[in-house]
Amino acid sequence: MILPIVEYGHPALRAKGRRIEKIDDRIGKLADDMIDTMNDANGVGLAAQQVGLPLQLCVIDVLDADEPGDMLVNGEPADLADYMPLVLVNPEIEPFGAVESVTEGCLSFPGMQGKIPRPIEVRVKAITLENEALEFAATGLLARAVQHEYDHLQGVLYIDRMEPADLEAAKPTIEKLLKRNSI
Repeated sequence: MILPIVEYGHPALRAKGRRIEKIDDRIGKLADDMIDTMNDANGVGLAAQQVGLPLQLCVIDVLDADEPGDMLVNGEPADLADYMPLVLVNPEIEPFGAVESVTEGCLSFPGMQGKIPRPIEVRVKAITLENEALEFAATGLLARAVQHEYDHLQGVLYIDRMEPADLEAAKPTIEKLLKRNSI
């Protein structure tokens, strides 16, 4: 089922997600609906906050990207097709490596993009929908998507990290979204 994606101004986007204590059918259905919603919107990631639910849950799928990045599981290269779409429950991340500014978009900021500085690699610990521990390292778009979605789970938005010149250029769009979506 396609869920409505909340836009900037909705209070859920600034809410830190609650830990998920029990992975049940309701969480599985939510994750499936979030994947459908992300795909319908042509996104590569979606956090529960973006569908109005402050939970520690996000979905990511970079498989169709031109340069999706790499994933290492247990120190070995992993086939992304075996893991996408990726569902992360209660993730913890450790970004590392050089910082690069790359243009990002966000489904909660339609039509807007800006350069966001982020470390180029990330280590991730999370729980899967099968209630199993998943640990991996990622580079490229996958690393960037993980960091972007993790920020959402903490109530941090990409405009909070945006390069100053890009943020200044985006202010009219940000103000319009805020006016349209404030509750």
